[in-house]
Amino acid sequence: MSPPIGPAVDTVPRPLPARVPIRGQYAVLEPLHVRHAPELWRAAQGADETWAYLGQGPFASQAALTQYIGDFAAAQDTMVWAIRPVSTGAVSGWLALLDIQPKHASIELGSIWFGPAMQRTRAATEAMFLLLRHAADDLGYRRLVWKCNALNAPSRRAADRLGFTYEGTLRAHWVVKGHLRDTAWFSIVGDEWPACRDALRGWLDAANFAPDGTAHRGLGEIRAAVASR
Repeated sequence: MSPPIGPAVDTVPRPLPARVPIRGQYAVLEPLHVRHAPELWRAAQGADETWAYLGQGPFASQAALTQYIGDFAAAQDTMVWAIRPVSTGAVSGWLALLDIQPKHASIELGSIWFGPAMQRTRAATEAMFLLLRHAADDLGYRRLVWKCNALNAPSRRAADRLGFTYEGTLRAHWVVKGHLRDTAWFSIVGDEWPACRDALRGWLDAANFAPDGTAHRGLGEIRAAVASR
């Protein structure tokens, strides 16, 4: 008897993401560029705590941020987008596709920074959805990855809200800003994505929001309804 080796899959390498704009209802993703630095500098004012779990920031000056953005945007192994909420028209954050493994159809959504004005908004949720949809539906990646500092409770909640499944924690994984970091890993794989996609679409539907912006149904509620179909 042959030992178990897992199911056979399509082995065609997936394409790399392209540095192109992606437009949604509430947010426009623009390939990150140093021209975004002035807006991002304004978005970061008084928000030093937003950098707590990231490997960079806070930045001492706009020039320092601009230098970082120039290097970050030029990285060959990471595709980064600035986020421009439609409601404000001002770039207020960024996010990226990284750890891109075309041969294994695996890709990570990460390096996410949202300024305070964009946190907990439809634009923030849609920005993440747009890249997940692009990776899974347009490019054909079958493993979508999310990872974060194991102590980062907001990031863990975001992963759960988006439909990611917790896989485990790598202990003493990295050293970040002189501190030891355990890394929590999450994923959406294979046929899990369509239900996550449909739930996110349902939550983002304009009909799901009252005139004051309050959602009629939460994403978890919609996801449960989709799963029960």
